[in-house]
Amino acid sequence: MDDKNPNRLIEYGCLVFFLGLKLILSFVLVNSVYELHRDEFLHLDQANHLAAGFTSVPPLTSLFSWLIKVLGNGVFMVKLVPALIGAITILYCWKIVGFLKGNLLAKCLVAVACICSSLLRLNTLYQPNSFDVLAWTGVFYYLLKYFDQKEARYLYALAIAVALGFLNKYNILFLIIGLLPALVITPNRKIFTDKHLYLSILLALLIISPNVIWQIYRHFPVLTHMKLLQATQLVHVNRIDFFITQFLFFISSIFVLLAGMGSLIFYKDFRKYSWIILTYVFTLIAFAYFKAKDYYALGLYPVLLVFGAVYLSRVLAKKYVLIGLLFAFNIGTFIYFLPLLMPVYSPDEIIAHQKRFERVGALRWEDGKNHQLPQDYADMQGWKELAALVDTAYGKVEDKSTLLIRADNYGQAGAINYYSKHKNINAVSYNADYVYWFKMDKPIKDLILIEWSGDEDPQRKREQPLFDKIIKIGELKNPYAREKGTAVFLLEGAKKEVTGIIKSEIEEEKNDH
Repeated sequence: MDDKNPNRLIEYGCLVFFLGLKLILSFVLVNSVYELHRDEFLHLDQANHLAAGFTSVPPLTSLFSWLIKVLGNGVFMVKLVPALIGAITILYCWKIVGFLKGNLLAKCLVAVACICSSLLRLNTLYQPNSFDVLAWTGVFYYLLKYFDQKEARYLYALAIAVALGFLNKYNILFLIIGLLPALVITPNRKIFTDKHLYLSILLALLIISPNVIWQIYRHFPVLTHMKLLQATQLVHVNRIDFFITQFLFFISSIFVLLAGMGSLIFYKDFRKYSWIILTYVFTLIAFAYFKAKDYYALGLYPVLLVFGAVYLSRVLAKKYVLIGLLFAFNIGTFIYFLPLLMPVYSPDEIIAHQKRFERVGALRWEDGKNHQLPQDYADMQGWKELAALVDTAYGKVEDKSTLLIRADNYGQAGAINYYSKHKNINAVSYNADYVYWFKMDKPIKDLILIEWSGDEDPQRKREQPLFDKIIKIGELKNPYAREKGTAVFLLEGAKKEVTGIIKSEIEEEKNDH
């Protein structure tokens, strides 16, 4: 028997173990008290409206949503998709270690570093962010392979990774912004003399062209979306906090991360890969300039963790005590910080340990203020309760064909559509992509209205002249929900002008988009 076979079997066994662990932890470290996140509902609803583009995100997520729908649309499948994407990211890290001639220790180090970090939390949410990290890691992998072997196939693989990353989230453009100057000022600039680079760019443009055409045809709604994001969320971003959080994301893996950064600067064997650390620097500068959210940069880190793991595996070769201490620190600090990284605590437990969460900024929301729960956790509360209220109103309506269910925001609309016991209930909103999903082929006779508690007209005086009867069904009482106090109204007997008013409001919102 070939003496390499036992070692290869051990490697495969370790790989399967870490990938399995990644999947298992993505489920067991989420407290069952939490429901799906508001963003997940919007993405899942896109499966019912497949298109070349959406106001909120590019179209790739909708294809994943369609697959989830085909497989039953259950919570398990919703959670499995990002967990699998995270596992594939670890697989790519494993492959980069192999490319660098790293040993099994290096592969185990990078697997543990990825699992014991904020990447685990990222992969519990069905959002474009998980695939974003995977696409960025793929870009680094295929560039490394191309610079080493100069084979055109890696440029085409690179083009596909960039194109899929673009169709998943436009965030990958920041990687390109950071990558270009890094290549220009290093010997790797020779890539620009390879004709296959330009052919691969054409391939990438061909792949993304349906979405680009969609954007052009609709006058680039992504720009409007970015302006709104800038005005409502990014305006509260603190650049110093942005840089601090980059390290807090990987506090448990900090030695591996610092080793990766340092080795790309000072370690002789890694000098030819200096374009990676330069890309990191330039990309972070671009993010900081535009006051981006801290997690936008997470795609930069898997490759840095790989280099750190390979470097440490060489430096610590046969120093078993230090190796053991490194693993103990990584895993031990992860366990210590686990309640801050993963939603393992119930809302009551978070409030009981509020100072601990507040010290690391976990309670600061997009409005720049501290609240009783992390924003993501508050966005995972109360949705079933809201859907039940809407179902109660829905049951009182005789003619469902002339009913409109209009929510205040995309989270409400998506949650109602997902959790309602009625199929094809079709709640919509003037918010995000839902403004394009109204069905107005018949005159509206009844309206179920969902309004946030902060609305200036809680008694619906504006609608009273337009309907025969207005009934308040109830309001969301979950004290931990971001939507606490959201009320559900049933408005019966619409006047003729109601349909026209709603159509006008829809067109106005579309123009704003």
